[in-house]
Amino acid sequence: MSYLVLARHYRPKTFTEMVGQSHVVQALRNALVSKRLHHAYLFTGTRGVGKTTVSRILAKSLNCETGITDQPCGVCDACVAIDSGRFVDYTELDAASNRSVDEVQALLEQAVYKPVQGRFKVFMIDEVHMLTGHAFNAMLKTLEEPPEYLKFVLATTDPQKVPVTVLSRCLQFNLRPMAPETIMEHLIHVLGQENIQSETQALRLIARAARGSMRDALSLCDQAIAYGNGALKEQTIQDMLGSVDQSHVFDLIDAMAAGDVSTVVQICENLRHMGLSAASTLEELSFVLQRMAVLQAVPSVNDQDNPDPDAQRLQALAQSMAKDETHLLYSMCLNGRNELAWAPDEYSALVMVLLRFFVFKSSDSSTASPALEKKTLKTPEVVTPSETKPITAPVAKQNNVPVAAVVAPSIAPSIQKLPVREMTPPSMFIASELGEFWHDSVLAMSSEKSIQAMTRELAMQIQMQSQTANVWSFSIARESLNTDNHRQRLEEALALQGHAIRLQIDAGVVTDSPALRIQDAQAKKQKQAEDIILGDPSVQQLMQTYGAKIVPGSIKPL
Repeated sequence: MSYLVLARHYRPKTFTEMVGQSHVVQALRNALVSKRLHHAYLFTGTRGVGKTTVSRILAKSLNCETGITDQPCGVCDACVAIDSGRFVDYTELDAASNRSVDEVQALLEQAVYKPVQGRFKVFMIDEVHMLTGHAFNAMLKTLEEPPEYLKFVLATTDPQKVPVTVLSRCLQFNLRPMAPETIMEHLIHVLGQENIQSETQALRLIARAARGSMRDALSLCDQAIAYGNGALKEQTIQDMLGSVDQSHVFDLIDAMAAGDVSTVVQICENLRHMGLSAASTLEELSFVLQRMAVLQAVPSVNDQDNPDPDAQRLQALAQSMAKDETHLLYSMCLNGRNELAWAPDEYSALVMVLLRFFVFKSSDSSTASPALEKKTLKTPEVVTPSETKPITAPVAKQNNVPVAAVVAPSIAPSIQKLPVREMTPPSMFIASELGEFWHDSVLAMSSEKSIQAMTRELAMQIQMQSQTANVWSFSIARESLNTDNHRQRLEEALALQGHAIRLQIDAGVVTDSPALRIQDAQAKKQKQAEDIILGDPSVQQLMQTYGAKIVPGSIKPL
């Protein structure tokens, strides 16, 4: 008898043998036991997670000669025929190659005939999302109201492409990708049945490479058995998969944590000579960095069921690198994989990704230049009134008329003696100057970090109408900002400036608020910038010679 691949030889024959899909198995078994059977099922999930397998087990459960059961016998004629693919009343249609309306109509024509051998007819349509729109429409009526002896089982890897009219007629079960630990456990069982020696780390590599697919894992096992001459060893699997040994990754992270750039470049060069892909290197780096980040966040984490042989090395790496550096490098590795296709060669991209880490690390505030630190920490000088000097405005060349000197106002002699800013009392302003006074007050409050954003927004949107010694009156157009909480916080901010007053804010027309003043100033600045550009002789020549036009909104003031 010819060799049967592991994925087919160890395909589950009953619900009990199913691995990793307990939520689906439990629901189907309960339905079979209670005889509450739906007429259409939709199984979704990635490749190799058991969609077709569940369909065949369900068909056996419905047609087993022992009756409708959640434990088909597997030895009766119906069960044997379904397992071997020759049961007349079980039809599998591959929608990827039979997707037109003609193939679907030919299948539905069989629905009018009662089962020949079994209790139910079962139509299994694999990759159902590949059917055309007309094919879906052709099966809608039969899918909604099939004969009592007909069951539909649909399977797809992309349920988003299945019309909602089909989804609403089916019970949908999502078969999840399997965890690496689940795959490893099943591989140990299969290899034990085959009497094949294997290393735990080798199986861990296969389980990771399978990416949640049991069929992929078993196919990789077949390949590894042939490549390793009947034995699965870690080095053999690494060579077969082209994956990077974790010792190289550990050395890379050690060098990066120590700031040893030359060692990092040398390790990358060694990996290139070994023929290992840069994508695999970045992937393995990301995997190790993720485990380091977990150890940094939860140092006591430990999986007793699957002990990690590299736990001590990982713990040392986690302690050698700061948390923010670990997360930064992890993000760079993920983004770096997208850059490989655009680089001159993939290893130059790998080197640049790792060198970028040192650039970001060196730009950290803790490594600021001494000159910058000196400039930052320099004590500000306080200028006394006696030290102020007249500031003379420059004289224009075209005008010989002397310009009077402009004297800067006196500055407070001592900041320590003046904890709050003293401003001219509003009672000294006339009505036309109230807007200017309030605008200056708001600008003074803007430097206070303790003021909440909504309180600052209230101050920006109100217009001062009048004032007394104890009450300042304002108008506001947006009444939603005028709350007791915001008004109280604004009064507290004004008290810090020396204005112990009460605010009275009423709804009204606002024509001179700080926000409007800022908006007008920005508009004038924008207009000035546009006039300068449009008045430039070079720009005018381009517009006249080539019919060029300035893109609206492209001029930005400095």
